Amino acid sequence: MKIQVVGPGCPRCQQTEQNVFNACAELNLAADISHVTNVAEFAKLGVMMTPAVLVDGKIVVSGKIPTVGELKRLLSELNKTG
Repeated sequence: MKIQVVGPGCPRCQQTEQNVFNACAELNLAADISHVTNVAEFAKLGVMMTPAVLVDGKIVVSGKIPTVGELKRLLSELNKTG
């Protein structure tokens, strides 16, 4: 599973990235997690509002900081279907 946190590196984006790491750790989920900070890449990825979280190239969260609980639910569901 490839997870991308998209945002310029602001505190909201950093919190989102931390929540992604925490959710993956709590789920014991092995994921390739990266943070895309290049604004030119945002549009290529289809991101209009940050922070955003993409899983395997699909936007699953945009414009808000997802909680660890929300991410765990999302990632568990995507892990089952993926």
